[in-house]
Amino acid sequence: MKHTLNITSHVTRALLVTASLSGGLLLPTIAHAEATQPKLVVQITVDGLRGDLIERYKHNFGQGGFRYLMDEGIYYKNANYEHANTETIVGHVSLATGAPPAVHGMVGNVWFDRTLDRLVYNVEDPNYTMLATGAGVDKATEIDPTQKAAAGDGRSPDPILSTTFSDELTISNNGQSRVFSVSIKDRGAISLAGHSGKAFWFSKAQSEFVTSNYYYDSNPQWLNRWNEKAIPNRYSGQRWELSLPKESYSLQERAKDHKVDLGGFARTFPHPYGPASYKYYSTMLTVSPAGDEITAEFAKTLMAQEKLGTGSATDFLAISFSSNDYVVHLYGASSLETEDNLIRLDKTLADLFSHIDNSVGLDNTLIVLSADHGVPEAAPTLNTLGFKQPFYFNKDALLTKELMSKLKSEFGLGEEVIKLYAQPYIYLDHDLIAKKNLSLSDVQKLIAEEVMKVKGVAAAVTSEDIANNRVADSRVNQLIRNNYHPLRSGDVYMVFGSRTYINDMDGLTIASTHGSPWRYDTHVPVIFAGNKLEAETISRPVTPYDIAPTLSGYLNISAPSGATGNILEEVVDN
Repeated sequence: MKHTLNITSHVTRALLVTASLSGGLLLPTIAHAEATQPKLVVQITVDGLRGDLIERYKHNFGQGGFRYLMDEGIYYKNANYEHANTETIVGHVSLATGAPPAVHGMVGNVWFDRTLDRLVYNVEDPNYTMLATGAGVDKATEIDPTQKAAAGDGRSPDPILSTTFSDELTISNNGQSRVFSVSIKDRGAISLAGHSGKAFWFSKAQSEFVTSNYYYDSNPQWLNRWNEKAIPNRYSGQRWELSLPKESYSLQERAKDHKVDLGGFARTFPHPYGPASYKYYSTMLTVSPAGDEITAEFAKTLMAQEKLGTGSATDFLAISFSSNDYVVHLYGASSLETEDNLIRLDKTLADLFSHIDNSVGLDNTLIVLSADHGVPEAAPTLNTLGFKQPFYFNKDALLTKELMSKLKSEFGLGEEVIKLYAQPYIYLDHDLIAKKNLSLSDVQKLIAEEVMKVKGVAAAVTSEDIANNRVADSRVNQLIRNNYHPLRSGDVYMVFGSRTYINDMDGLTIASTHGSPWRYDTHVPVIFAGNKLEAETISRPVTPYDIAPTLSGYLNISAPSGATGNILEEVVDN
């Protein structure tokens, strides 16, 4: 290998001499490509990081984490998703593919599969099983109930209908690049690993990192050794306390009544983790800064064991930090918990970047940070600020007496025609409608018109109208169109009014939830740093779909197969 590099070096020097004599422009480009090709690409996703939160809390950050990215990177401050259902899997796969759900197919954390006649979880796959003995689907996941839709414990990226950046990186050099992804959430890891990489995620049931036999025939030995160390147990008997004096925090909490006491985790500081033997101990870790700290420790071990950034080709590591999303769900974006969690994540990032610098070199590493979606403020917090509109919405209110009466009088249908409501879609019984020789379009239209009369509903758009391009031209409708996939989307897409949302997750009352087309849910940061990029702050509108094509353009490889985003010229030209 050294001999090859020496030959390349001699050829490059000779070409540069020729260029300087002839005035040619080709050779400096070759030299630039050699100098800037990163050894490692690290893609960081902070789950639920609304774009303004790192600005709001910046004064309490240190120098090596968020500030390093914001002050020394190329920072896009006006990035918004262009799909309506801003949920975890939708954003993660959009980051990976550079495309909206209309292309990559992940229309929600769950959707109704008409061929199976049941609700399915986004990365479930009955063709595969978990490798970790007894791990299975997490049974201690009250804060993450979407997994309960899965019929089994199998997990894979096969439901993703586009290649990802990591797939194209693997293809570009016939598998020389090593591709890995890590997250507390299975969907956070699987999405960014793509179809060709390796994914690891945290089992709350087992309190260890796991994977499936889609990726390996048996667990890597280093994974078993890491799990044997029982690192999560180090938090046993401890509690999450404020990192700084209380007066140092940015905002005075205006409402605390909305905070959730999840299984004894407490509504206010300090939050006890309990003993490691406690049934929900691992869940407590994930809804606190401990979840991100454990994820980072695992990622650093993976880097060392898999020797990332030391080969002849560019390697890829994706890390999705999930705790922020859980914390905001339980406590709200303007809580001491959210600010302190981001302060602790800032320290975790600084430590991670220091590790990367010592092992690979930040000059040899291209880092990109973004989020899968934003978040709203908690409704009680906004109430204290003078907002009087309804905030929390009971989804049962959609089935009004007027709707039921009109379904009966006009079509002879009862409540049974509505299969289910899975945010944000109403799914109808197509077989029943066909059996009665009714028009699906007419039934959808009546339901949409009636639910639009319900207080708190801002829009109801039918799939028939989307498919036939009969939707009025507006920003919200465009985002709804971008969320439409004919095989997975429901019959009527529901949008609740701005600052109005359902605060129920499978029976658990929470402080706030995301999933809307409103700016507080679509706005996220996009930052590129490292690899000798020069600092720049950009305010023009961009979208996170631009990240995957930009990474592809930076490495001169093909963009993902379904990518719709654009190359961010500041990054590539820089």
